[in-house]
Amino acid sequence: MLKQLKYFQSVVRNGSFSKAAEECFISQSAISQQMQALEKEVGVPLLRREGRRFSLTPAGELLYRRSLAITTEWDKLCREIKQVDGEGKAQLRLGCLRSFAGPEFHQAVQVFAERHPNVELHLITGSHEDLYKLIRDDRTDFLLSDQRRAFSERYYNKILAARPYQVELTARHPIAQRNSVEAGDLKDFPCILVSSIEQWDTECTYYREQVGLQGGFLFAHSLEEGQLLAVSGKGFLLLEGALAGQSGRGLRRIPLTRGGKPLLHNYCAFWDKENSGYYVEEFADVLKEQFAPSE
Repeated sequence: MLKQLKYFQSVVRNGSFSKAAEECFISQSAISQQMQALEKEVGVPLLRREGRRFSLTPAGELLYRRSLAITTEWDKLCREIKQVDGEGKAQLRLGCLRSFAGPEFHQAVQVFAERHPNVELHLITGSHEDLYKLIRDDRTDFLLSDQRRAFSERYYNKILAARPYQVELTARHPIAQRNSVEAGDLKDFPCILVSSIEQWDTECTYYREQVGLQGGFLFAHSLEEGQLLAVSGKGFLLLEGALAGQSGRGLRRIPLTRGGKPLLHNYCAFWDKENSGYYVEEFADVLKEQFAPSE
């Protein structure tokens, strides 16, 4: 019944059986069968079918309004059940950009863990698209990510800081002696991107079209691997969320600019409004505290 209610909500929300089927990852015929089964279960028609279009009956309108509260409460109960393991520990799933080089996320995890030793933290990193899929599919509770798309009303979207991209490269390279570098000046020097293999093409396209990097790209699984490539002179590492200056590993960071101005990018906290519990909001507050001194 709960699954049928969610299918019903999707049909009403999308105004289309085909779009609802796509959203729910089932066939159109299957979702039609589920709607017929739901009407049989409640004993009254819920939809007035008018060719390829439909409208809600009064009973359908009532069921739609009431069912939203039912499914929301059920989903909340399921999340609370999943948050408790065999020893009664709460769990919090945290995601962070793989290329984020600022200290704030690590500091927030440390502070939160000290305040709440009873909460089991699960940490994952990924590209923007990796993280978006995780929160969309309810596989993470909270994200520190960048802003690449318009904010969705489904999530709390809190801008934590606007910072320029940093170019990190071996300190012996001539570009490292500058106070900043234009994207166009790097066209003959490969960019080292920290990315998952699955999102490699998407990341390259984004940084080429949106950031303005026109040279080649080198792949790195992690920041550590990217820094090894950079210190060896293979290319420059593009960092997100980092501050300029020496990195202490034979590397130097300088801001990336466009037209002489820092190329700023927003870094944000995201979490689902339907998954806004005490620990999620507490971690959001802790993370915001870590960003405050550098804003």
